[in-house]
Amino acid sequence: MTTGSLGLRSSGSYGSLQQIQNGSLWLPIQTTPPVSRKPPKMLKDKEKLYHWIFKFAPRKKIGMLLLCLVSLAVFMWVLIVGKGEDAREGIIPNINIVSGPISEEKVNMNETSSSQIMDLKASANATLPPPPPVFFTGYKLPPGNPCEHFTLPPPPADKKRTGPRPCPVCYLPLEDAVALMPNAPSFSPVLKDLTYIHEENLTKSEFGGSEFGGYPSLRQRSDSYDIRESMSVHCGFVRGVKPGQQTGFDINDSDLLEMETCQGVVVASAIFGAFDLIRQPKNISEYAQKNVCFHMFVDEETEAFLRNSSAFDDEKKVGLWRIIVVRNLPYSDPRRNGKIPKLLLHRLFPNARYSMWIDAKLELVVDPFQILERFLWRKNATFAISRHYKRFDVFVEAEANKAAGKYDNSSIDFQIEFYKKEGLTPYSVDKLPITSDVPEGCVIVKEHIPITNLFTCLWFNEVDRFTSRDQISFSTGYHRDLLEHWPPPSPPSPDVHPPPPLILHNENLNKTSAGILADSIINSPIKKFPTRRGKDRKSRRHRKIVGGGSKLDASTNQNFV
Repeated sequence: MTTGSLGLRSSGSYGSLQQIQNGSLWLPIQTTPPVSRKPPKMLKDKEKLYHWIFKFAPRKKIGMLLLCLVSLAVFMWVLIVGKGEDAREGIIPNINIVSGPISEEKVNMNETSSSQIMDLKASANATLPPPPPVFFTGYKLPPGNPCEHFTLPPPPADKKRTGPRPCPVCYLPLEDAVALMPNAPSFSPVLKDLTYIHEENLTKSEFGGSEFGGYPSLRQRSDSYDIRESMSVHCGFVRGVKPGQQTGFDINDSDLLEMETCQGVVVASAIFGAFDLIRQPKNISEYAQKNVCFHMFVDEETEAFLRNSSAFDDEKKVGLWRIIVVRNLPYSDPRRNGKIPKLLLHRLFPNARYSMWIDAKLELVVDPFQILERFLWRKNATFAISRHYKRFDVFVEAEANKAAGKYDNSSIDFQIEFYKKEGLTPYSVDKLPITSDVPEGCVIVKEHIPITNLFTCLWFNEVDRFTSRDQISFSTGYHRDLLEHWPPPSPPSPDVHPPPPLILHNENLNKTSAGILADSIINSPIKKFPTRRGKDRKSRRHRKIVGGGSKLDASTNQNFV
């Protein structure tokens, strides 16, 4: 084994190396003294800079600054190097180096491998579970809030007063109510996808119904109460392009466009046959005026009366109400026409989240956001309706309608007998947690989710098939299969007679109520609609909605809002 030794150049020049001798390697070593050169000016500047830094760093306390700069430089270097390695890992597998012409076999192999990779990626994505849906689960008022344990005072001891009685309701301030507006929809039990039947060629069913409602058969009616994950039901507007276009209950395109843009809260009412006066909402905040859609549906007769009274402005508005003129009404009865916007607001306003129906005989005096917070969000509820001020049994209500001449007596009897054959029984405490079978129905507050939309569709189908007295048909909608998806009944209280209002909470997502016969949102009934117009019509016949409350039993009758 030979070892290398240091070799010498033959001269002081930078010539070639000497030859390898005796198997040893000779390495070049410069033997001539190095030529002294003048250091460049840049080096001198650097030396001055270093000297200045080390001289003044302790005095100016910039040592820490220098340390931070060095640390930052090291961090950036590590970050850049890491990104470079990641980029190379992503790029290298896609690089194909080909030194010659590519054969068809190689092309096919590449295509096969790439397709396999794509298949693997697709299968991997398919196996990933979708993100769980987000639902509103309610909230609790902070401790110490005046509304947290708010209770109603006892009613006045006056047996002659059977109508609504004023009683305070605890509303949160507007700012708090708006801040508590849910960011996600409520849970819809069982039903997730609800579509509506559209037919051009209609066949009349066994009895009742109309072209507007589509003449659902009794078999279809029974099937609509079988709640499933995906359903398609009759819900008015069965003909035409979309609700409001060539369906009956036709609306101008400009108004339809305005209604479609309403994506938050809609407050609606209606006057058909010029039977009432428009009452302006009061105490409505600027925020609600900008963010709530106030729509009043009228027929051509009422429109003519409003124009003659110079109530219209250039924007087709009367105060806060935007007037929606409806033509080609499907029914000859104005009351039945009024049930279309009352029960089918989710079809007329397909993008709205919440709706509030108020009879034209009422006057709204509380901000809509405060009402929604009080009767839906705070209770984690999806449907609230005013309970009847006096009656809570369907059979008693039917007899009262006959006595007052509200509808043809034989038609009411036929409807009641039909419901009795289906199993409807008089009200008793055995039906708890249902606390009444009869709503007053002048106010309906609703969240537009599938299960509540289905409920109002089924309710409308009953009004379309039988009489227009929606108080009689209301109980059928929730006495059927809808009740199977409500929370279990609570044990009856011995002192409950008449029963308290139904308040169902959605504390458990698997036990969400489809509807609530909730706190009373009521007003005194009107036996006959006034037929005269103008100043002679006495508004005192129509008690406005005042700052009222919720009734705990039949003897505690208060106004809502």
